[in-house]
Amino acid sequence: MSSNPILIWHQLVNERNVRGLDALLAEGAVFYSPVVHTPQVGRAITKKYLAAAFHVFFNESFRYVREVASDRDAVLEFELELDGISVNGVDMIKWNEEGKITEFKVMLRPLKAVNLIHQKMAAMLQSNQ
Repeated sequence: MSSNPILIWHQLVNERNVRGLDALLAEGAVFYSPVVHTPQVGRAITKKYLAAAFHVFFNESFRYVREVASDRDAVLEFELELDGISVNGVDMIKWNEEGKITEFKVMLRPLKAVNLIHQKMAAMLQSNQ
């Protein structure tokens, strides 16, 4: 692997650098949303979901609190407060031998947070069409 995609991911998050996703995502990347039934397949749609997440999730309270990683995958637990609701979740990330993300899965709790994120992500995705 030529680079560590998790270090790059952390850098993009810290800088709120959506454009950096182009180089980090594999062509056939798959995004699994906590509120969309079907997997979203392809770099473009995965970037669209992650770009919306940059705006919805990454406020001043957002922080990763735990990281478990192996050679080609990682689980990053995060916490944030959004509209007075405590949100807890995990990003489950897989990558290929080139260090490109091939799969990005988001899981959230509690249900009140899932509902709020669903509303905010839907609004953000609709405004970016």
